[in-house]
Amino acid sequence: MKSPISSSPALSPPWCQCGNGLHSSFFLSHPWWSVRASVGADRIVNSVAAYETFGGPIIAVDFGTATTFDCISRNGEYMGGVIAPGIHISMEALFERASKLHRVEIARPRSVIGKTTTGALQSGLLFGYAGMVDAMVERIVPELGENTRTIATGGLARRISEESRLIEQVVPFLTLEGLRILFEKNR
Repeated sequence: MKSPISSSPALSPPWCQCGNGLHSSFFLSHPWWSVRASVGADRIVNSVAAYETFGGPIIAVDFGTATTFDCISRNGEYMGGVIAPGIHISMEALFERASKLHRVEIARPRSVIGKTTTGALQSGLLFGYAGMVDAMVERIVPELGENTRTIATGGLARRISEESRLIEQVVPFLTLEGLRILFEKNR
C-alpha cells in the first residue's frame, strides 16, 4: 500500500541512498563505489555535511545507537570509519547483566573515583566515552594527516564534548544539514 505522500508526484519525499545519482563535491572527488554499499545513509549524510561545511581532513563523531567516527580526507575522499557500541547500548547491557547495577543519568560525577555505585557508573560512562573518543581520534589523525578537525553530533555530543580534549565543535543538526546540502545539490 502506498502512502498518500509517496503516491503524489508533487509530494514525493526526498530519498537518500548510496547511488550514482547523488551530487556533491564529496561524492564526485573520488571513486568509492565499493565502500558505499556497506556504509549507512546516516554516515554518508554526516560525512557530506562535515566536509561541505568544514572541509577536510575531518572526523565526524556521531553519538547515536552506535558511536561512529567517519573520516574524510583533505580532498573529500571518504576514507572509512570506526564503529563502537553507543553509550546507551553499553549502559543497557550493564543493567541487564549485572543485577546490582541500576540505570543512571549520564551526568558529570563529583569525582572520577566513584564513592557510590551511581557515581562510579557515571564516571565510567562519561569519562570512559570521552577517553575512548580522544584515544580513537589520536589513532585516526596520523592516517588522515595534520590539521584534522573533529566535530561531534548526536544526542550526547554536547555532554561528551565537555569532557573530551579533541572534539572541537558540536553540530547538533549535522545529519539534517547533510540532507539539506544533498537536496540542494540534487534538485
